[in-house]
Amino acid sequence: MTDNVVREHLVKLLRGGQAFTTFETAIENVNPKLRNKRPADNIHSVWENLEHIRIAQEDLLKYSIDPEWKSPDWPEGYWPNDKSEINDGKWNNSIDSFINDREQIIKLVLQENIDLTSKIPHTEVHTYLREILIASEHNAYHLGQILTTRKLLNDWKS
Repeated sequence: MTDNVVREHLVKLLRGGQAFTTFETAIENVNPKLRNKRPADNIHSVWENLEHIRIAQEDLLKYSIDPEWKSPDWPEGYWPNDKSEINDGKWNNSIDSFINDREQIIKLVLQENIDLTSKIPHTEVHTYLREILIASEHNAYHLGQILTTRKLLNDWKS
């Protein structure tokens, strides 16, 4: 498989829609009153999952490109602690940030001068490909949780 084909497949993986729904579809038309509602004590709300994937994806991106980046504290730094109603501004900012960071990762994938299998210079242990695959896998996992939460709240029209 050529390098460009691998890059094309990675972009498709990041955008979703092949083996799992896209981010945009998963969060489309979420009832504002249900954004931060948990269907059960041990199931995260749509908002909690949205913020979690936004925070984690930002961390993976910044870790890959910024030697000065400091990751949030594990695990509490990767989850929102706002339990109040989520207004449109917060909701839309989270969505926009997620999409923007995803597009930054895609730009990284498409930079042909970067060998995706090479170690990230300032990490000395992890490759670009590892971080890209973790972002994709993590996002897909939590998008599935968003859909499950929406179904349990009767907020998903499949």
